[in-house]
Amino acid sequence: MQYSLIDTHAHLDEDAFADDREQVVERAREASLEAVVTIGTTADSSRSAVELASQHELLYAAVGIQPNYVSEAQPGDWETIEQLVTDPKVVAVGETGLDRYWDFAPFDLQSEYFKRHIALARQHDLPFVVHMRDCEDDIVSHLRDAAQNGPLQGVMHSFTGSVATVQACLEMGMYVSFAGMVTFKKNDDLRKVVAEVPFDRVLVETDAPYLAPVPKRGKRNEPAYVAHTAECLAGVYGVSLSEMANATTENARRLFGLPT
Repeated sequence: MQYSLIDTHAHLDEDAFADDREQVVERAREASLEAVVTIGTTADSSRSAVELASQHELLYAAVGIQPNYVSEAQPGDWETIEQLVTDPKVVAVGETGLDRYWDFAPFDLQSEYFKRHIALARQHDLPFVVHMRDCEDDIVSHLRDAAQNGPLQGVMHSFTGSVATVQACLEMGMYVSFAGMVTFKKNDDLRKVVAEVPFDRVLVETDAPYLAPVPKRGKRNEPAYVAHTAECLAGVYGVSLSEMANATTENARRLFGLPT
């Protein structure tokens, strides 16, 4: 049965793909992917993401400074993001968000950059991509502040939070994306969270090269493996892989403004 997939979050500029990036893109195409959004984490990474997207029809880019890197941002880096966001193949701002797990950046600086990214996304009518780790209440609080200016247009990337958090995010207009961790045997609670997400608001991703899904767990992740995560989601919703793939693809097209 025919279906198409979109990997809404990968990091194809990373060194893990230095030796076979072209082949990785080709394998994604052969695995029925119609698009991959490659995500920036710094000004340099964002520039690389845009360059990759310009070289491959399959690729699109998101540009931003990930919360764990905001303390390393140099003068001019934010201006670089503001310039890159106008590129025709940029479809989102981020990844942004908050992280209390790693102690790489002061939390108040993370908060400032999170607000900057959301404002930049609104300015350009683009969605924003949210990283959240060990800070669910903080994320919800920031999003509620932003939602006072109107419904939000964004995605909770690689979601691993609670039912209460996912419901709060959905109420504010957010989409929710799941990565390989949802396939891990121990993660029954996360699969219960999946069931709370409406079919028209769920996305699928790899977060490649990290956290490959079962049955590829322990290997370097790549966009072609996104079908394994989609198959797991299909089991939760009680639908076929084809139905799940096509639904997440339509959702991704809608959120990111991708061509059909």
